[in-house]
Amino acid sequence: MAGPKFGSFKAEKGDSAAAAGAAAQRRDPYEVLGVGRNATEQEIKSAFRRMALKYHPDKNSDDPVASEKFQEATFSYNILSDPDKRRQYDASGFEAIEADSQELELDLSSLNTVNTVFAALFSKLGVPIKTTVSATVLEEALNGSVEISQLQLGKSLCRKVEKQSAHFYSVDITDKEAKMGLVCRVHSTSKSKFKLLYFELEDNGGLSLALQEDSAKTGKVTSAGMFFLGFPVYRFEQNNSAAAAKDPDSAFFKRLDGFQPCEVNELKAGSHYFAVYGDNFFKSASYTIEVVSAEPFSAQKEKLRSVEAKIIAKRSELSKFESEYREFTEMTSRYAQEMQTIDDLLKERNAIHASYTNNPTLQRSSSSSKGKSPSKGSRSEDDQTVKKEKKSKSQPMEGSKSDDEGPENKKEETPKDRIRRKKWFNIHLKVDKRRPC
Repeated sequence: MAGPKFGSFKAEKGDSAAAAGAAAQRRDPYEVLGVGRNATEQEIKSAFRRMALKYHPDKNSDDPVASEKFQEATFSYNILSDPDKRRQYDASGFEAIEADSQELELDLSSLNTVNTVFAALFSKLGVPIKTTVSATVLEEALNGSVEISQLQLGKSLCRKVEKQSAHFYSVDITDKEAKMGLVCRVHSTSKSKFKLLYFELEDNGGLSLALQEDSAKTGKVTSAGMFFLGFPVYRFEQNNSAAAAKDPDSAFFKRLDGFQPCEVNELKAGSHYFAVYGDNFFKSASYTIEVVSAEPFSAQKEKLRSVEAKIIAKRSELSKFESEYREFTEMTSRYAQEMQTIDDLLKERNAIHASYTNNPTLQRSSSSSKGKSPSKGSRSEDDQTVKKEKKSKSQPMEGSKSDDEGPENKKEETPKDRIRRKKWFNIHLKVDKRRPC
C-alpha cells in the first residue's frame, strides 16, 4: 500500500550539465514547504496541503506564478513524503533524486483535452505514466464537503464512479474486530483503472489522505487491497516495464525492491473512511468494494505472514546472488573472447606457414581449403565413369555372338526357340559323388 502521492514535477531530460544547472536553480524542499529538517510526516503533509489548495491550477488558471509554485510544492512534497527519497536528498542533494526519478505523475483533472489524449496514447504505448488524485477531490474531502456512504462489514457493493471523481465510504468496527484485523478489497471485472484510498479524520471534521493503492491487473480483473492485520503487511509496486526490457538482468534482481511494508498495520475501534477514485482517462470505472473482518480468515492470515517472510528472505538472497551472477557473466564473456582470440591467432599462424613457398598455387592454398568438398567438374566426371561401367556390365559379352551376325542376318526369335533355350539353361546335372572323377 503506497503512501499518498499528490503529484510530482520533473525537469525534462538533457545532458548532465543542463541537469546540474536545473538542480542548482531549485530551492530546498524544506524551504519551499516552510518546514524544518526535523519535521514530522504529518507536518510535511499539512504544509503541502495548504500550498496545494492555495496554488492549484483549478483556482489559478490564468496565473503562471501560481502554477510554478504549485509544481515546486508538489516536487518538494514528492521528495519529503517518501522516506527513501528524503534520506537520499539529505545525504546527496538533488542529484541522487534525479538519478532515481524515472516516472511521471500527472493530475489528469488539471490537463486539457489535448494533453489528456496524448497522455492516454503514451499509456497505451507502454510509457509508464502515474496519476495522482485530483486536488479538487482532496480539497473537498479536507473541507468535509464529500458525500459518505455507510458500508456494512462483510457485504459487497457494486457501483460506477466517474473519471477523476471518488466515492467515499465509512465502516464502523468494534474493539474485537479491530484486534482481529480488517481487510478492504476492490476489484473490477471490466478491468477499469482506479485507486483505493484510505482517509484519516481531522480535528475539523475533514478527511486527509493517508494511504493509496493503485489498481493492478490480476488475471481477468483489476484489483487493489488494504490489509490491517496487526503485523507488517507488505505492498508490492511493480518495476518499470520499459527499464526491464532494456536490462532484464537488472530488472530481475530489482524485482523485489518494490516490496515494502505498509505504513499502517492496524486500526482502532470506531469509524474508518475509504474511497474509490476513478483513474481512467476518459471513461467511468466499474468496481465492487468489500470490507471484511479478518477473524474468519485466521489460516489465510498465518499463510500471508509466512509467505511474506519468505519473500523478504528471498530479497536478501537475491542481493547476494547478484554479485556472484555478475562475476559469472563476466567470466563467461571473457571465455568467449579468449576463444575467439586464440582461433584468430592460429589462423594467422597457418597463413604465415603457407606463405613459405615459391609456388603461387600453394601460396593461395591454405589449411582451411582441405576440408572443402570436391569441385563440380570433378564430381560430374566421376559420375559419368560410374555410369559407363554400369552400362558395360549390363550388356552381353561380345563373344556370345558370332562376329558376322549383324542386324541384317539376325532372325526373329520364335516362342519355341525361347522355350528350348530356357530348357537348355535349366538342365539339372546329376553327379554321382561316390564314383571318382
